[in-house]
Amino acid sequence: MVRTLSLPILAAVVVVVGILATARPARAEVGVGVFVGQPTGLGVKLDLARRSALDLVVGWDDFDDGRDGYVHVTYLVNLGVARGRSVLVPFRVGVGGVVYGGPGDFGDEVNLGVRAPFQLGLRFRRSPVELYGELALKLTLLDDGRNDDDVDLDGGVGLRIYF
Repeated sequence: MVRTLSLPILAAVVVVVGILATARPARAEVGVGVFVGQPTGLGVKLDLARRSALDLVVGWDDFDDGRDGYVHVTYLVNLGVARGRSVLVPFRVGVGGVVYGGPGDFGDEVNLGVRAPFQLGLRFRRSPVELYGELALKLTLLDDGRNDDDVDLDGGVGLRIYF
């Protein structure tokens, strides 16, 4: 498993390091957590500026048909925040790239695409925790095995802890 995800992880790290090297200092928070759904994996959200962030998820595309290997990097923009006494409710949209495998080992088939997610979060004021849901439109641009839909919806729920 470690060898099968090495290329996408390396590409994601290069992108994140490049963006961090050019980003100006802000009240940069880092959120680390899990995302469960399609995809399922570990995630990191890096605040770049007051209203923008970079979201990275590394994991698995889908469990039910044996796929593995998934990485997405998404630029998120905060459209607005509803404010309650105990929670903040951020509304985010984004655009980014996705690399994922097909049936079998990740190296057997590599698919590339773009994704456009909508996120709705519940950020608790008294703790560094955020629960969020995401629905993303995924457009597959390169399908090695020609066995995926060109346009698909992905989604799930996540949990982040901010540092």
